[in-house]
Amino acid sequence: MALTREDVERVALLARLRLLPEELERLTVQLQNILQYMDKLGELDTSEIEPFTHGVDMSNTFREDVVTNIPNPDAILANAPAKAKTFFQVPKIIE
Repeated sequence: MALTREDVERVALLARLRLLPEELERLTVQLQNILQYMDKLGELDTSEIEPFTHGVDMSNTFREDVVTNIPNPDAILANAPAKAKTFFQVPKIIE
């Protein structure tokens, strides 16, 4: 796939990047090299390779969901300026 300067200008515009003319030339060459490398990778025979989502076999790495800090409403509301039962009381802001 041939990449032109206009293509790079369009991508820069979409990304809201202001590039100097020498930056456009440099990026055009660099992006063209990247695309050529990707074309080389596309030529490889991957029919015998099984797709995977992780490079390392993983099982469920999440911990058990256990409550370790039981809330104490009295301690939580101890410094509240106003409270109603076990709730913070705030001024009404909607008429």
